[in-house]
Amino acid sequence: MAGASHRSSARAHRPSLSEPSVRSGKAPQVVVIGGPNGAGKTSSAPDLLRDTVGIEAFVNADVIAEGLSGFRPQESAAEAGRILLARLRELADRRADFAFESTLSGRTVHTFLRRLAERGYECHIFYLWLPSVDLAVARVRRRVQGGGHDVPEPVIRRRFGKSLVNFDRLYRPGASTWRLYDGSFVGGRRLIAHGAVAAQPSVVDPERWALVRRQIEEEAQ
Repeated sequence: MAGASHRSSARAHRPSLSEPSVRSGKAPQVVVIGGPNGAGKTSSAPDLLRDTVGIEAFVNADVIAEGLSGFRPQESAAEAGRILLARLRELADRRADFAFESTLSGRTVHTFLRRLAERGYECHIFYLWLPSVDLAVARVRRRVQGGGHDVPEPVIRRRFGKSLVNFDRLYRPGASTWRLYDGSFVGGRRLIAHGAVAAQPSVVDPERWALVRRQIEEEAQ
């Protein structure tokens, strides 16, 4: 299967003080942890948010769905999404700092972020990239075997390409700052590139950056 997961190594990324700065002033902050299903968004959130930006309010639709539907959270995905948006709007009305995760496969989050930016928020995107949809499917299967929530395989495959293309062409251009990580490592992640609005990308890993660019072009066809 294309996409057997890489093993973590000494080079696997861990948050550090050398990370590009996110917080630039007193404006309220919103962070979106994006990536396809199985990329490790939920498991990466504590490190990314606590150690690099200091945001502790993390709203997770999957956790909401599990609370609504016990062992079959996928049946409550739509209701969980509505609750998620209501909670995010509540936090935004208080001008609180907060974070949430999304596959970014649709445009709803983009509309929400654009409205936040109009209200003075700084919007940051942390995207966890996977090299293949087969790896995404395998990750979700392993998660289910361990008692985690399921996502139907056709949904994973439908979202996969849209997620990456939307990150690159819809979400990244309007973000105050963004980071692109390789999420395929077990127990860690690697920073591939980062940037800020209207600035050229700062590429940390040229080889993987080239792979990402090629994948975007293929998925966009």
